[in-house]
Amino acid sequence: MLFNTLQQTVELGWDFYLPVLVFVGLIALAVPVWASIGFSAILMLYMSGDLPLSLVGESLFSGIDAFALTAVPLFILTGDVLVRTGLSRKFLDVAEALTCFTKGGFGSATVLVCGMFAAISGSDAAGAAAVGRMTIARLVESGYPRPYACALVAAGACTGILIPPSIAYIIIGLVLGISASTLFLAALIPGIAILLAILITNLFVNRIYAYEDGEPMTFGEWASNLGKSLKSGWYAFIVPGIIFYGIFSGRLTPTEAGATAVVVTIAMGFLLRTLSLADFPAMLLSSAKVNGVILPIIAFSAPLAEALAIMGVPQGFVTSVTGLTDEPWLLILLMIGILIAAGCVMETTPNIVILAPILKPLADNIGMNEIQFCIMMITALGVGFITPPLGLNLFVVAGITGESILKIAARAVPFVLCMFIVVLLIAYIPAISTTLLPEIYK
Repeated sequence: MLFNTLQQTVELGWDFYLPVLVFVGLIALAVPVWASIGFSAILMLYMSGDLPLSLVGESLFSGIDAFALTAVPLFILTGDVLVRTGLSRKFLDVAEALTCFTKGGFGSATVLVCGMFAAISGSDAAGAAAVGRMTIARLVESGYPRPYACALVAAGACTGILIPPSIAYIIIGLVLGISASTLFLAALIPGIAILLAILITNLFVNRIYAYEDGEPMTFGEWASNLGKSLKSGWYAFIVPGIIFYGIFSGRLTPTEAGATAVVVTIAMGFLLRTLSLADFPAMLLSSAKVNGVILPIIAFSAPLAEALAIMGVPQGFVTSVTGLTDEPWLLILLMIGILIAAGCVMETTPNIVILAPILKPLADNIGMNEIQFCIMMITALGVGFITPPLGLNLFVVAGITGESILKIAARAVPFVLCMFIVVLLIAYIPAISTTLLPEIYK
């Protein structure tokens, strides 16, 4: 049997259940997530009396006093600069040249450019907005129904938190005490697997409905077309090249890679004359707004995590769940179900800071590699970006096109299914997450 017997029995009372109900109620009333978490955490600490409330302020600041977190605003800013300098369009040109010979060529190019943007910004919503503005109108012109075009962009943009460097992996690494660089390396194959799954799904859908036909061309014509695109836009790939080489070679930490990427992208914008000093106020404000959503959630999650740990909630959860079944495959399926359901109703950051400390002991108890658990968790949460009622990416593309969210969600079903299949593969095949890791992590 793979399980360790847990002797601890945790009796939870209203000092736990009432704050949880209050949290759910506040979220339902559209109270900001950080405020909902903070109020519930303080209420839990007050009712339990396990930790003096005078320490809450110290806990808030210690929760965000981490060098790794400085990478978050840097990657967000890099993505914003990338769009304003027009470099993101160079990615689209190259992606289109790569796929122009296939049926559904521009649809495939859309998915690829989502992956390219994800490899720089680490943010799914930013990718959905940037790529959506560039591609949705052209997808419709190519023959795709508008709801499906929106669903394709929303699904492709899910790679924003799945392909490194990802803000989600920085956060879960901070919460669980795991190196972000290690998680980036482990996420490379799963992230590419998700990208390929979405791309292949689009090809199948396009073959069934014949939305778009590729232009027949010889290998020479395709190579010539690709060569021209690379010649005119090769410099755009300097930025992701710096990020990937710096992090994966160990020469740069994620924070240093993010800082370097910001400087290089801004310098390229000035050299290309697509960026001016007048752009900086709006650019910095836009990035600050995104960062201002993430950091308060992390800060207020610290006292909540302390309260849950002191009350023994993670251990109690493991004891309760393992009392139902001792089959590892069933427990893994249960974790996936919890994560996907949570991703449907709440954003990634609060899900990570609330669920990671609770579910990781269960993963440890069934012998799951901690790196594999992190990859499985982020990938499962990623499915929620195209699943109602929250479906953040659905709201983003609906906002820039005016299309009905429900129509987009209906067209996104094939992509939800293909992503779910990849989540299962990651959960049950450790090698997908650990192949690239040093032996010490396997």
